[in-house]
Amino acid sequence: GAVAACSLALMAVAFGLVLLWRVRARHWTSATPYDAALTAVLLFTVTSRVISPQYMVWLLGLAAVCLTSRHTTQRPVAVLVVAATAVSSVVYPGMYGEVVRSTWTGCLLMLVRNGLLAAAAGWSFLRLWRSGPSTEAPHDAGPAGRERAGADTHRIPAGLRTRQ
Repeated sequence: GAVAACSLALMAVAFGLVLLWRVRARHWTSATPYDAALTAVLLFTVTSRVISPQYMVWLLGLAAVCLTSRHTTQRPVAVLVVAATAVSSVVYPGMYGEVVRSTWTGCLLMLVRNGLLAAAAGWSFLRLWRSGPSTEAPHDAGPAGRERAGADTHRIPAGLRTRQ
């Protein structure tokens, strides 16, 4: 009961984080919707009470979709998803008896798979979060161009200025 309640609370936190990212995100690339989908599904999978082996198909598919865009932020996350899928395919069905009997081998395999998924979820959200707002100046502008770019972002439109 306590684990289920904790899992539900973590799922609510995950939803809040994804919502906060969406409200905050200003810079989008063609890959942003794909990256956001992978992040959300990873977060909800990791916070689920049960991580079914079938969920790995969803994650693997979303990771593959992310990799179709050169603008994706999720390349290293996709590697973790592939690794977690590989471990999961060893466990199910081949070593499922080890998991059910809670042997060292079964527990270690589940720990590795779940650890990879947790790392992927955290890294995915972090990479998505950092890709959100764009505050950098154009790359081809020198120091003066960066100052001008920064000044322009805070400029008040002429029709709204008051005379002093």
